[in-house]
Amino acid sequence: MNDIQKAKDQLSSGGYTCVLCKGKMQYTSRERGVKPLMNWLSQNIELEGFSAADKVVGRATAFLYILLGVKQVYASVMSQPAADIFVQYRVPIEAELIVPAIKNRSGTGFCPMELATQDCATPEEAYQAIQETLKRIE
Repeated sequence: MNDIQKAKDQLSSGGYTCVLCKGKMQYTSRERGVKPLMNWLSQNIELEGFSAADKVVGRATAFLYILLGVKQVYASVMSQPAADIFVQYRVPIEAELIVPAIKNRSGTGFCPMELATQDCATPEEAYQAIQETLKRIE
């Protein structure tokens, strides 16, 4: 079984929000939103070449996966802007559903991370915008 299939299987059966696999190595999280990816980035965990499976991937998450160096991404739900970012960075994707944008948890507007990164052109800009937004809303 390849890495992306292992990640997808764990995502669907393990109750995780995201799973990253590479060979025998695996990272999982049950945290929502960008938190697991921000934690892995802040801990300097080496995820280059991993395959990722995630419940929801928006623009912010896409930029973070680019920073982490993942080689492919599966999402249950992915925004079109996220898909466009992966295409730009030549990261193969698979999604069950592609939506125009990710909504906030109450369904009343856009996800704050989508809004925070809407004008960002690079993963580094997005990382800064995400950090600033997290400080403001936590």
